[in-house]
Parts: sequence; structure tokens; C-alpha cells
Amino acid sequence: MDPTISSLIASAEGGDRSAAEALFATLYQELHRLAGRVLARGGSGAALSATTLLHEAYLDIARRDAVSFPNRARFMAYAARVMRGLLIDYVRNRQAQKRGGQFELTAISTDVAEAVPDGRELSRIGDAVDELAAIDASLAKLVDLKFFCGFSLRDIATMRGVSERTVQRDWQKARIYLHRSIGGQPPF
Repeated sequence: MDPTISSLIASAEGGDRSAAEALFATLYQELHRLAGRVLARGGSGAALSATTLLHEAYLDIARRDAVSFPNRARFMAYAARVMRGLLIDYVRNRQAQKRGGQFELTAISTDVAEAVPDGRELSRIGDAVDELAAIDASLAKLVDLKFFCGFSLRDIATMRGVSERTVQRDWQKARIYLHRSIGGQPPF
């Protein structure tokens, strides 16, 4: 890991706000790409930009006390989880009855992009991931990184410091749990 990032993480953990802001600035481009992947995976129902999601996530992380990030991978995983939660909350608020949630806006898609879940399905997946987190937090983090952030299994294995095969087995376990929890076809 980059020694600058390591020292910024250590200082930010010590409560140094300027170090936390410098860490955010240093990782801004990578976090922006992460936010874009979260939005792309989250479906077309969200009218948020990657920049807005990233800044909302920063504000959410900055408000929390005693959050520990021993390394870059943990920081990115935590940021991904915060972004997923913000996106799901945003979709749920847009679907609320008082906001016209009983009406469903549809559009005719002219491209054949990968199928992404609609807002209701995203909400069900988010609830299932939250249930999974109560049972096995590492599997829930894996779903965040793979499904919501679009990291490859190889990237996740590198972040975790384990073999790609281990991550594949964990991914299979998480998919089986989510399939049973959602009660339909596997969502990914």
C-alpha cells in the first residue's frame, strides 16, 4: 500500500480531520469510479449522479465517530457499503406512497444493456443483504463489492488477501443465501 495513504489512514483514525479530508482527496477519483459502478449496478431508477452519491457518502462517513479503517481495502469496502445504503434509501424514498410510489414510470429502452434490477428489486436485494450481514458480515461485504460496486472476484481476492477460489466459494454461498431469501431466481 502507498505509504502516504497508510499514514493518512493512521492519522484519520487518530481523529485528525485534515488527514481524513486529505485521504478523501487522494482517493477521490477511485471513489468516484466506485460511485459510478454502484449507480450502474443499482438500476436506472436512481436519478443521482456519481458525484452526488460520492459526496453524500463522504458526509455520512465524516459524521460517524470511531470508524476504523486499518487499510485501503477496508476503507473502500466501507465506502461501498455506505453508498449502497444511500442508494437503497434514495430508491425507497422515491417509491414511497406519498411521493407517488403507486405509479410506475416506464421508458422504452433502446439499448440492450445488462439487465439491472428495478427499484423494488433493488430494495429486496438490499434487505436480503442486510439479513445476510446479521448472519455473516464478510459475505455481505462480498455482495457489496461484487454486485453493487462491480469489482471482479480477482480484485476482491486481492483486497482481502485470499485466493480467488476462496472468494468464488464465498460468492456462491452468498448467492445461495440471497436466492433463498428473495425467493426467486438468483439476482446476479
